[in-house]
Amino acid sequence: MSAFRMLPRHSRGFTLIELMVAMVLGLLVAAGIVTVFASTSSSNKAQNQLAQLQEAGRFAVTRMGTDLRMANGQYCTNTGGVAKIGTGGNALDHIRAPKVYAKNLIGAAGAVSGAFGDVTTAWGAGSYPAAPAAPYTMPSFLFMRGYECTLTACTPVDPNTTISTIPAMGTAINNRVKGADVLTVRYVNPAAGWAIVPAGVTGSTLATSSSAATITSITLVQRTGEPPVSNAANGDLFMLADCSNAQIFPATASSVGVITPLANTTDGFGTGAANLPTAQEPESAPKVFDVNRDFQTVTYYLKLVSVNNDGNAPFTGALIRRVNGGTAGRGGSEDELVRGVERLDFRYGVQDNTGKTSFLTAAQVDAAPAASCPPAELNAITATGCLWRSIKSIEVSLLMDGQTPLYTLTGNQLNYRYSADANTGLLAPSGHAIKPSDQGFPDQLLRREFSVLVPVRNYNP
Repeated sequence: MSAFRMLPRHSRGFTLIELMVAMVLGLLVAAGIVTVFASTSSSNKAQNQLAQLQEAGRFAVTRMGTDLRMANGQYCTNTGGVAKIGTGGNALDHIRAPKVYAKNLIGAAGAVSGAFGDVTTAWGAGSYPAAPAAPYTMPSFLFMRGYECTLTACTPVDPNTTISTIPAMGTAINNRVKGADVLTVRYVNPAAGWAIVPAGVTGSTLATSSSAATITSITLVQRTGEPPVSNAANGDLFMLADCSNAQIFPATASSVGVITPLANTTDGFGTGAANLPTAQEPESAPKVFDVNRDFQTVTYYLKLVSVNNDGNAPFTGALIRRVNGGTAGRGGSEDELVRGVERLDFRYGVQDNTGKTSFLTAAQVDAAPAASCPPAELNAITATGCLWRSIKSIEVSLLMDGQTPLYTLTGNQLNYRYSADANTGLLAPSGHAIKPSDQGFPDQLLRREFSVLVPVRNYNP
């Protein structure tokens, strides 16, 4: 009997060819699954980036709008005096501005310091006037000032060469982003200040000289809702304001909140009555403010930061909000609001003396002839920069990116529009006037433009 026998057909194994066919089919299926997974994963990353980008962009324009709406916001009102008829037949109010009795309103921080010592045009710079030698009306260019920047320079001047400590432009970590505008606005903090009350009422009071009604001292008393009197720092400048006028003056401040105006020629303009602040009637609801702390100086600019916080590429831009020079002791700060901002541009809606509104660049606003300005401050010391107080709205444009490069993006997925460059449509990164690579950013990013038109309190005749 033979040792071998035929196995039933159903017990046989697979042939080599069958195994190879099965393996090929399996590989094809696996490859399809991997392809679908990779595509889904890439799409999911892009969608997540887009959602984060949209949220960041909305937050950025909303937060900026909060400050810009307050531009030149003063206690009670921004305009006053007798209305003047402009060349277009419109009745336009004079712009209200504080009268300044302090020599050092502009300058670096220090004893009896300059309150406006950050991103501020110095006296005598370019066509701006020399430091006044007598009390003067605070000029328009101190309320708002913008700087339009290309890859190499800013107009009307570079903000880094003004009285300022913001970074210079460049492509290194912590540089200011090239090609991004800078804007500084000022306004009185509405939650600050101490109300001056009539005699016999608990609260802050002032004493005056019997002969000229000039202020000899102000005694601060904290009432409900007011800041502590310790906020009044010795050597700061102070402002007494009501709904008709305001006065800024140098003073000393004691630890218990007694403010004494300085009557000397080092910090002020002398001891005569014309060089000292005068009292205001309690019925006009006056308040006293610490100018160094309460007259907010807010600057927006972009800084180059590392996406992974390790100092290395990839880089992106961060929107920085700088308050009062970043000095914490004066209510200041310098905060990174949001990342992923590559471009920042401003256009200013200006109302001229005919009542017409047009949108101008920072350089055009700064260089406007005096003949085009509406009624300026009473007793204005200069017409240079007068249109900075004629701005009624600001158009803000932001270009946001997804921060983390997506190397699966190709072709049209990389295209974007940025209307501040007057683009006619979607362009590749290399087709824009300011290319991401010029700023130190990779091309392989999702990008979207955000824009908003913000009405401001700066001038409202």
